[in-house]
Amino acid sequence: MDSLQTNTTIKILADRLGLSKGTISKALKDSYEISAETKRKVLEVARELNYVPNHFASGLKSKKSRTIAVIVPEIVDSFFSLAINGIEAVTQKKGYHINIYITNDLIAKEKEIVKVLSDGRVDGVLISICREAGSNEHLKELMDHGMPLVFFDRVAEDIYTGKVETDDFEAGYLAANHLIEQGCKKICFFSVSESLSILQKRLGGFTQALLDNDIIAAQPCVRQISTDQSTCMETIESILSDPNDRPDGIVMSVELLIIPVYNACQALKIKIPDELKIVCFANLPYASHLSPSLSTITQPAFEMGQQAASLIWNSIEKNREIKNEKIICPSKLDIRKSSLV
Repeated sequence: MDSLQTNTTIKILADRLGLSKGTISKALKDSYEISAETKRKVLEVARELNYVPNHFASGLKSKKSRTIAVIVPEIVDSFFSLAINGIEAVTQKKGYHINIYITNDLIAKEKEIVKVLSDGRVDGVLISICREAGSNEHLKELMDHGMPLVFFDRVAEDIYTGKVETDDFEAGYLAANHLIEQGCKKICFFSVSESLSILQKRLGGFTQALLDNDIIAAQPCVRQISTDQSTCMETIESILSDPNDRPDGIVMSVELLIIPVYNACQALKIKIPDELKIVCFANLPYASHLSPSLSTITQPAFEMGQQAASLIWNSIEKNREIKNEKIICPSKLDIRKSSLV
């Protein structure tokens, strides 16, 4: 027998047979979607080229690792901590373990982690993508090789698989509409990314609320805030420093902006909510203990984690490909003193 050609990939098999990588992957997994004749041809060429399947890429795999990878941008944000708890609540019951990988919101790190996982050390991947713009080809390739993949919260819109989200457009609308009801006329949206789809949706809802209430006729006030601590404070203080030009209401798109905004208001002697009303997307357990207490759009993070874990477990156990299945978990507006008249 010839020595193994370990560089033979699914792409090489696909090119040789004139089939898609997805078809090759399904044939190797003995999927019911592929005809017996196509499976025979795929296995014949695989043997001829001494194809060595990845641990997860074939139905011939002898046993599962019973481990699921959870890839998140960070764990400081309370949303991700709660979501991970929800994931673990399901996986423990099902006899699975989770490995947590943190990208630090860097696309290069995300790609590096995905590459590490391609050796088949896990049975599936749950991911909330980083906010840094970049190609999603690394995730598409992972799926082409047969790895079950489910997004939660931050999703890649161009990849068709399971997605667990909240209605970010509706949540953005709720936040802005609440500030309008409290008398705000000049409302600003603080974002940290122009490319992240959930922030685009939140901004879309925010903008629609302003339009519906005749607050703006053109572009809304949107400020991109750096996540670098010193730059963040400097930018926020600059925005709020001119009493004749500053907003009277702010919707913060992520919770990491909370402390910088509160600190900037304290430094500039801006009274919340008398001079500036604030709503933030946040799951902070101490939001009610801030001074003043913070109004929040609260995501059902624990439930979203549970739903994502259940979706991928079902795919792994039933050897079932996840179609473009979307689960929406509604957020809620928790009104506190920071936004009230």
